[in-house]
Amino acid sequence: MSQISSKFSSGHKALIGYLTVGYPDIHTTLKAAKVLENAGCDAIELGIPFSDPIGDGPVIQAASHQALQNGITPVMCIKVAAIIRREVTLPLIFMGYYNPILNYGLSGFCRDSATSGINGLIIPDLPPEESGELDAAAIASGLDLIYLLAPTSTSDRITLVAQKSRSFIYLTSVAGVTGARDGVPAYLPKFIERVRVKTNLPLAVGFGVSSAQQAKTIAADADGVIIGSQLLKLIDEDRSLTKLGDFVAAVRQEMDTD
Repeated sequence: MSQISSKFSSGHKALIGYLTVGYPDIHTTLKAAKVLENAGCDAIELGIPFSDPIGDGPVIQAASHQALQNGITPVMCIKVAAIIRREVTLPLIFMGYYNPILNYGLSGFCRDSATSGINGLIIPDLPPEESGELDAAAIASGLDLIYLLAPTSTSDRITLVAQKSRSFIYLTSVAGVTGARDGVPAYLPKFIERVRVKTNLPLAVGFGVSSAQQAKTIAADADGVIIGSQLLKLIDEDRSLTKLGDFVAAVRQEMDTD
């Protein structure tokens, strides 16, 4: 069992928080990672800034743009991850787009990421049918490559992702981009069940979670909840990160309450 898999224990719903590396600056990223751990997250996604983040909504796009303006590169993300690893025991997952990783060199990126303390990778624009080279490099470095499924995914795609994904499968709550939304789609439980019958892997749902009640509702059917845009909004609103910690603690409490 990998470090990420271990967070999806029986009776415990995993909470995964997302941070864009270098937004609004590196110091805040380092501080926020510790806040997420102390407030009750089970793993942290570290977003690698990219100029064309096609799967992300306006909040993460803006954060990515700011981080790029700050000079954040994949090399710097790996260095930041190494610093976080010295302070945080949670599994760390890089979320990034394929082009910067390809430019870095797939084997080197996976090797250096693992050395820095990264446990897994999420590459939203890499179809599983075309992921063989990165998948091999990730396995060689002991990284879990995690794939995404959308509500519009076909039965064949679900089967393929179920075969290839490691540690968990990332389910997007909508067939669109990231971003906080009101409510939980009515079709979500059926979507989760469609995937559940094809895999024993844990299922974590992201895209659009913006409240503790939403997280609780989703966790009733899923094995984990992923929150990104809402966390970045709270960081922007309160650079002391008090709001961030309070929100994550409230989500954790709701997810743990029957």
